Amino acid sequence: MAGPHGRGAGSFAQLLRERAARSPDALAYRFVADDESAVQITYGELDARARAVAAGLSAATDGRPDPALLLFAPGLDYLAGLFGCFYAGVPAVPAFPPDPARLARTMPRLAAIIEDTGSDTVLTTSDLAPLLAGWLATALAGRAPRLIATDLADPADEGASPQIRPDGLALLQYTSGSTSLPRGVMLSHAQLLDNSAKIARGFGLHQDSSGGVWLPPYHDMGLIGGILTPLSSGIPVTLMSPVTFLRRPLSWLRMVSRYGVTVTGGPNFAYDLCVRRAKDADLEELDLSGVELVFTGAEPVRADTMARFVTRFAPCGFRAESFYPCYGLAEATLFVTGGKPLGGWRSVSVARDALEAHGTARPAGPQERSRSLVSCGSPGPETRLLIADPATGEPLGEGALGEIWIDSPSVADGYWRRPKDTDATFGATTTTGDGPYLRTGDLGFVLDGELFPAGRLKDLIVVNGRNYHPVDIERVCEAEVATIRRNCGAAFAVEDDEGAAERLVLVYEADPAENGQEDEQYAAAVEGLRRAVSMELSVPPYTVVLVRPRTIPKTSSGKVQRWLARRQFLAGELDELARWQAPARPARDMTTPTRGN
Repeated sequence: MAGPHGRGAGSFAQLLRERAARSPDALAYRFVADDESAVQITYGELDARARAVAAGLSAATDGRPDPALLLFAPGLDYLAGLFGCFYAGVPAVPAFPPDPARLARTMPRLAAIIEDTGSDTVLTTSDLAPLLAGWLATALAGRAPRLIATDLADPADEGASPQIRPDGLALLQYTSGSTSLPRGVMLSHAQLLDNSAKIARGFGLHQDSSGGVWLPPYHDMGLIGGILTPLSSGIPVTLMSPVTFLRRPLSWLRMVSRYGVTVTGGPNFAYDLCVRRAKDADLEELDLSGVELVFTGAEPVRADTMARFVTRFAPCGFRAESFYPCYGLAEATLFVTGGKPLGGWRSVSVARDALEAHGTARPAGPQERSRSLVSCGSPGPETRLLIADPATGEPLGEGALGEIWIDSPSVADGYWRRPKDTDATFGATTTTGDGPYLRTGDLGFVLDGELFPAGRLKDLIVVNGRNYHPVDIERVCEAEVATIRRNCGAAFAVEDDEGAAERLVLVYEADPAENGQEDEQYAAAVEGLRRAVSMELSVPPYTVVLVRPRTIPKTSSGKVQRWLARRQFLAGELDELARWQAPARPARDMTTPTRGN
């Protein structure tokens, strides 16, 4: 019998069956639609729907355990498809359905995932199936996967219940693609359960907890944290489409207030967005006094963002100590480190020069340039965290900047059909032979047993022998220039003409509120970016580009794809409004307005 946090169950299929048998009428999930109306499903109802989906899936595939793609709009149908795969013993591949308005941008990623999985089966709904059939036939050069409309499954058909091994493949979780092309992370049933239990303990979930998330259910934070962990802990959760949140960010906080949500969260940009959009009248209808924990992760956590959120929403009862910075990644299922519930956040101000030039985190003196970094807490149970030299594998001591390495039962089995990448990422050993560890590709350091993430290794920019993190450069840009969009820019490096040194490039979207401005104003924004970085960080940009709103490439979870922005820059594919290019000779200003096609 499964315990309160899923202990004793060998899979989420077994766990849902037991929840349905013990509490069939208990609320499992609620989904808030775009108009903020809601539908809900109990454990018993979800169990019945999942059994019907599993029966239809098994019949259509002759019982073969080949991966099946989930292409659903967020909602209850997605849940039935996910748990139907678990019931059938079929590995689920959550994927973001293509956006009809942006097929040229969204179809290539989906087609790449289908080709990578080799899947011939797609689960979807009857209204999406005809559209998907045409789109996929075009994208896959005529190859047509089998489309199964799960909303048409016969609820009377329960089918067989295959034996599911805890170490069997449950999910292919495709990485976000923020630093490279997406790869399928192989997650077992045991790993999903282990990480869900770690989250429940880290968050301090209890029988009166209630979850609420708007995060995409196709990615680790929304799927593992927002859907599986509540089921593991036996608590209800209210879900919302990420599209609804992005259109009306305050709808998230209204959901939290209306349904008594005690645990919620999202990436750093979500809190910035709420602060910017909130009007005084909005605050009058919000009661956030019952919120116990608000996690923040998935992208660099900023102390100034949390402070602004607290200031804006304190009149609604929101407490600073509710913030819970945490760190994780898909290759470790999700959760790796976190703080203490109701412990608030801890930030340190370290000497920038010592960190950039020598890789040492020490307190900044009164006259030194500094960098503020936020603690993401300590490792969960049975998790070993190591800071290592990324070039040699030598373990590094307290306060030394290096690559974050992890060993945990939650670490995935590797990448689907990528043995070389698997060996390189999941098989790291130290200079003393300790291992294997997961190489996260993230940089950080440890102080007093707490992890301070500091950026991505692949994104690191080296100019004149100094290391610069893109997030620091982008933070300066957004603080100093008002006519650009926050969280919609990319700092990256390109080689000089001789290939001997790196040069800094900045690409930022213009603020839509400033759309239609004169060429001189575009040029002023570009000049503002150039001056801000040159003066605040003492690193002269090589090129600064202002582009049209909503053209910076992002993942389906909202992360800026710096690698793809760099590729578009080099290929001349950016939709430019203005550009500044460092002159070969400092004789004249090279700021020139440009027009996209």
